[in-house]
Amino acid sequence: MFLDTLLLAVREVRRNLMRSALTMLGIVIGVAAVIAMVTLGSGAQQRVSSDISGLGKNLLMVMPGSRQRGPSSGAPAFKQADASALERGISGLESVAPMSSSSQRVIYANTNWTTNVSGVTNAYFDVRQWGLASGRIFDEVEERAGRTVCIIGETVRKQLFGQQDPLGARMRLNKGSCQVVGLLEPKGSSTFGQDQDDVVLMPLLAFQRRVSGADDISVIFLSARNGASIDKVKADTEALLKQRRHIGPGESDDFQVQDMREIEALVENTTSLLTAFLGAVAAISLIVGGIGIMNIMLVSVTERTREIGIRLAVGAFEREVLLQFLVEAGALSLSGGIVGIVLGLIISAVVANFVNIPFVLNLPIIGVAFVFSAMVGVVFGYFPARNAARLNPIEALRYE
Repeated sequence: MFLDTLLLAVREVRRNLMRSALTMLGIVIGVAAVIAMVTLGSGAQQRVSSDISGLGKNLLMVMPGSRQRGPSSGAPAFKQADASALERGISGLESVAPMSSSSQRVIYANTNWTTNVSGVTNAYFDVRQWGLASGRIFDEVEERAGRTVCIIGETVRKQLFGQQDPLGARMRLNKGSCQVVGLLEPKGSSTFGQDQDDVVLMPLLAFQRRVSGADDISVIFLSARNGASIDKVKADTEALLKQRRHIGPGESDDFQVQDMREIEALVENTTSLLTAFLGAVAAISLIVGGIGIMNIMLVSVTERTREIGIRLAVGAFEREVLLQFLVEAGALSLSGGIVGIVLGLIISAVVANFVNIPFVLNLPIIGVAFVFSAMVGVVFGYFPARNAARLNPIEALRYE
């Protein structure tokens, strides 16, 4: 019986292809929107996790200024002595990398470019897990004597040198010059749109003497050893800095220690909430599509009143008529769901490639979208199907 009912339903759907296609349109749009939103949201989450992991392993960032007010001119900057004290006084640390930065214009031949110039130590490359594409890092003499050598990012290389090998070249920088001794491996843009390759690194002492003119340090990167408790390292760091900066009990800190795990969790939670919200908004169109199915099925019942009367008159049961219309509604919604899933995946793949985020195939959400589209057809098709099944055969045969 079910096979005959299914064949009848398919015949009715094929009889009015244009109307069937327009009826499915709401389901197609709804399912495609849900699939696209959730898939792109999952890709964005994976991109965020990858970018934050790329900042460094077991990483803590120590900066002047409170969490509430952010970096503040009123908070005293860190000095090299603070970084040295952390390196000596905190157990569980693998590397300590102080850094100071400013925006500067660099010049080579007739080309100039404004970029981020940072003074670092060699520990910075270990903490940030950032290797070189060519060249070398600073040697011990260059670090201690503050010699004007530099390592550039891929963006700076393209802007100043084009296809030319930059190694050995001298760039003008803040009334002086620095010799390029290394080229960083490209990292690309971060999740927040920052070009990580638009950077020039030079020895910290050279930066302080030739660029900033001060011995301030803007951030200290701390890398915990494998197996060490990051929470303990963070607590010990806060305690030591409070002691060095003479912050008493109950007083607000004038510095902040950021755990990259906290930042990753915060960004992932925000992305998840946004994805869920957008998915819920997109799911509303499924409800609209269900209403469209109900309206078309009501019209179909009216058009086929005599046919229904004949079926009931020759002995068809009410449940058979009910099942026929439910199967028709289900076939429409399922077809729309399948087309919507395919369309949603295509849109997701295209957009993910365009905005440079991973394409993450989320099989559970595809299954949920497929089942939900079938449920929409059954739920919204029930009322018209029930009306058809309850028609009086005699009145139905009289219908014009």
